[in-house]
Amino acid sequence: MKEILNKAKQWLSDTFDSETQQEIQQLIDTNADDLADRFYKNLEFGTGGIRGIVGAGTNRINKYTLGKATQGLCNYLHKTHLNKELKVAIGYDCRHDSEWLAKVVANVLSANNIQVFLFEDMRPTPELSFAVNYLGCDAGIVLTASHNPPEYNGYKVYWNDGGQIVPPQDQEIINEVNSLAFADINFNANESLISSVGSEVDEAFWEASLKNGTFDVKERENLKIVFTSLHGTSIKLIPEVLKRAGYTQVHIVEEQATPDGDFPTVKSPNPEEPAALKMAVDLANKINADIVLGTDPDSDRIGIAVRDTEGNMKLLNGNQTMSMMTDFLINDWKKQGKLNGKQFVGSTIVSTNLVNEIADYYGVETKVGLTGFKWIAKMIKDHPELNFIGGGEESFGYMVSDFVRDKDAVTSALLACEMAADAKAKNSSFYKELLNLYTRHHFYKEHLISLVKKGMDGAQQIKQIMIDLRNNPLTVIDNSKVKYLYDYQSSIRKNLLTGEETVINIPKSNVLIYHTEDGTKIAARPSGTEPKIKFYFSVKSVLDSIENKKETEANLDTKIQRIIKELNL
Repeated sequence: MKEILNKAKQWLSDTFDSETQQEIQQLIDTNADDLADRFYKNLEFGTGGIRGIVGAGTNRINKYTLGKATQGLCNYLHKTHLNKELKVAIGYDCRHDSEWLAKVVANVLSANNIQVFLFEDMRPTPELSFAVNYLGCDAGIVLTASHNPPEYNGYKVYWNDGGQIVPPQDQEIINEVNSLAFADINFNANESLISSVGSEVDEAFWEASLKNGTFDVKERENLKIVFTSLHGTSIKLIPEVLKRAGYTQVHIVEEQATPDGDFPTVKSPNPEEPAALKMAVDLANKINADIVLGTDPDSDRIGIAVRDTEGNMKLLNGNQTMSMMTDFLINDWKKQGKLNGKQFVGSTIVSTNLVNEIADYYGVETKVGLTGFKWIAKMIKDHPELNFIGGGEESFGYMVSDFVRDKDAVTSALLACEMAADAKAKNSSFYKELLNLYTRHHFYKEHLISLVKKGMDGAQQIKQIMIDLRNNPLTVIDNSKVKYLYDYQSSIRKNLLTGEETVINIPKSNVLIYHTEDGTKIAARPSGTEPKIKFYFSVKSVLDSIENKKETEANLDTKIQRIIKELNL
């Protein structure tokens, strides 16, 4: 505790403004419980950049932690781009602190003689990714905490391709940041280097989204759509892109249409949570809509609900959505005669293997990377000789083509409507096409359990869980032998039946994945952005006919529950 107190007292110096000093002094004077949590570590870059609670301290989001990150980025850019006029784009979302923190970041960049393109108002994260390329920038920054609770904010850094930073840039930038003291931050803005951007980039983004997200689809005007932005930024782009595509029946959930960092109508603004889309589903049932679209605050994740075979609104999970989108896109390439063996789709190690089966069916390669769209963006950058068709991950993100290099709920919303309208025009439905996919390949059922472990004790518990899983690997899961154990931290794939070991040729990460003989897959990974450890379950079965869907799904659900009980989760 003495070490933490000494660290906190450093924030009482003249390096920090009076407001920050007062906040820290009060915490010290009152022996506040969260003083330790604010200072026991420094915020670190995770899978989605820096993310944390807003407040004073080294383990908090504030002008100094973000200022230091930005100063480190400035130093790195100057070192790696000698004698170049540097340009950086900055976007931000609807959170209370995003706008002023974005200005702080712009000030530091301009103080370091870097030209800044700062969005005039909040915008979806995928538009920032797009803007980096469109404006010819060397880097980009977005202020967002995605779907985290209202007290959070975050900071993501993009490189000149529009993708988030990956090795070696990420560690090299972190090294620059860690070499700095807070007193080294230059906050003295050069306002002449800060430009406001908005409508021009919007227009270019809409044009690119329509070019990549619309297909030869008829009767768009017959599709009845319900859309909710969940108080976030997608209200700025999605209604307009749907209108321009020709969708005339778009019904917006008005109670959730106004951007608001408190997210007053939902417990969590996360379209992965069924409760977040309840108001949209209720409206869909009231007006007999065909499809529901809901996005998270920075509009990179999308939740979709469609009518099942009995006419009930059914929420799709991210694996189902990415499988459907991948099949639709590859099939469109096939219809146009463009498949020539030089295409690929992107996925992640914890996402459904149905995507791999679909791609194999068409003779298209699936590249699989770590969790996070920065790895899919890296695949595109590393393989300029190949055409990228699309890519996704189980956590409700998808990317259509490569004009954006991050998950993009704007174009994904458009694609989902194209798929639904196309199916409806052919007397089918989005859901029936999903069932057809299952009968053509396998019926996959996935499930996710997230265990929240907050603070120092929580971090230690998560660490111990992973140690135990490594030291005492499972050998049988639900009476099926474990064939492979993938340990992405040691980069070793071990065949537990033969003892044979092979090297995994992707970057190291604290992830363990078990594969059994019957096709079951179980993954364990600590979250890179939240105090959680996540367990991903995937089971599969043959679906011989759509009529047997209920029975097959029930058997798979029962299997997942048996495994959860077996693992004491």
